[in-house]
Amino acid sequence: MSQLTELPSWKALWSHFTRARDWHMRALFEADPQRAEKFWLEQSGLRLDYSKNRITHQTMTLLLQLAREAGVPERIRAMFAGERINTTEQRAAFHIALRNRSGQPMGIDGEDVMPRVLGVLERMARFSDAVRNGEWLGYTQQPITDIVNIGIGGSDLGSLMVCEALKAHAHPRLNMHFVSNVDSSQLKETLRRVHAETTLFIIESKTFTTHETLTNAHTAREWFVHRARDPAAVARHFVAVSTNRKAVGEFGIDPANMFEFWDWVGGRYSLWSAIGLPIMLYIGEKNFLDLLSGAHSMDQHFRDAPLESNLPVVLGLLGVWYINFFGAGSHVIAPYDQYLHRLPAFIQQLDMESNGKRTTLDGRLVDYETAPIIWGETGINGQHAFFQLLHQGTHISPIDFIASLDGRGSLPGHHEILMANMFAQSEAFMRGRNADEVRAELQAQGLDQAAIEHLLPYKVFDGNRPSNTLLLERLDPFCLGALVALYEHKIFVQGVVWNINSFDQWGVELGKQLAHTILAELEGRSPPQAHDASTQRLIQLYLQSNRGPRAGA
Repeated sequence: MSQLTELPSWKALWSHFTRARDWHMRALFEADPQRAEKFWLEQSGLRLDYSKNRITHQTMTLLLQLAREAGVPERIRAMFAGERINTTEQRAAFHIALRNRSGQPMGIDGEDVMPRVLGVLERMARFSDAVRNGEWLGYTQQPITDIVNIGIGGSDLGSLMVCEALKAHAHPRLNMHFVSNVDSSQLKETLRRVHAETTLFIIESKTFTTHETLTNAHTAREWFVHRARDPAAVARHFVAVSTNRKAVGEFGIDPANMFEFWDWVGGRYSLWSAIGLPIMLYIGEKNFLDLLSGAHSMDQHFRDAPLESNLPVVLGLLGVWYINFFGAGSHVIAPYDQYLHRLPAFIQQLDMESNGKRTTLDGRLVDYETAPIIWGETGINGQHAFFQLLHQGTHISPIDFIASLDGRGSLPGHHEILMANMFAQSEAFMRGRNADEVRAELQAQGLDQAAIEHLLPYKVFDGNRPSNTLLLERLDPFCLGALVALYEHKIFVQGVVWNINSFDQWGVELGKQLAHTILAELEGRSPPQAHDASTQRLIQLYLQSNRGPRAGA
């Protein structure tokens, strides 16, 4: 038995679950007219309605007891104290310092990191201002019109998601492009839409050795030099976010235009750092600082609020309730805002790379479920795609509905339809539709009894499907920052309960190592290596299919 499953609260929750699994939320709402008010929290421009969950006050009391017994308060304090809570890499997880707007020191091993953090922010701001106001000119003395960010994973998804979400705050002259896939089609299509004279490339790689990123970066450099006909012009059109000054200089980037970050910044938590340079370029310094302020506000709430009124703690514990007791293996992110269309993919990486672990902090295999599969799409599109499974399928997948209350920037009538659909879906998931309701509806349509009885089993569904509704006052930098920090901390809480390290990702290493071996074979730099029969056959098929000259880009 594991440490977690031996906790008194864990055992009490299992006993509680034997009754709770038969509850229907309809009955819970009918029994308590104040339920929506009781299961409601507000903070940092966000409002959380978690009343449409299969919980009672007793459920939450036991879950909060679990959080205390698992050491959540102590681990929160350890993170904010700069302790090396990433134990497998002996690093702090100190991304909270990147958005510290309090003016107070934040230290690791007695060193205040804030002077360095603020120094990089100041350099980012100066560079951003120069590009945005037209002072930074390309090799033909024209201002920048297009920015191409080349990175992957945490050096791509966060900035891409934020830039999409905050398009309404973008500089009117600047067009943002993100290239992450080493499949050349993405880079080729991007380069077809830009001009060398007016394009700025941002190469984002901490070590400046990431294979996919550097492959794309060198291809972009060749494309640029072929048009500029002067390698020295690279310095006016390429900047780097990295820590490898030597490699950056060898690439042709002026080290003065290299923006650093630190090993206590994990990739999926890095949009607040220099990795967020494309965000600042796109929306400006003030809006970027507002983004940091929103996250900082949520950080303070997470650190200081009692567990029972702590948004990340409550969301995290609800997830534990469904994953570990109801067996819910997936969780849906459904934003009802097209600007947030990349949020599900961002949360997917944030959650699954953080908590997709099966080894505890003391090196033992877990004997319980950890991270769910995160998936989703904009809710209004999801209604016409996968909501059928959520309503009537055999799986329980909790849903986070996310939207902005402020519809004043919408076209007339659109926001009302959008919000009506979101509210209706959350109600339908909770209520379902019973046999009496279906009969009454079909009778009103004039169907005879035989037709009614034929259709009845298809149109009845149980409901009782859990959801949370997260409402932003408006989709602005502050609220978006708070929303992202909320999910970061929610995931951390779950990692603490499961006694796993949310800040490493060793599982991806083997694939990278094998890819280097196979690449050498595909390029003819290495003789065939020992592989399983399937992999060997696939390699041979590729080699046979790619004999002869290769078409140019």
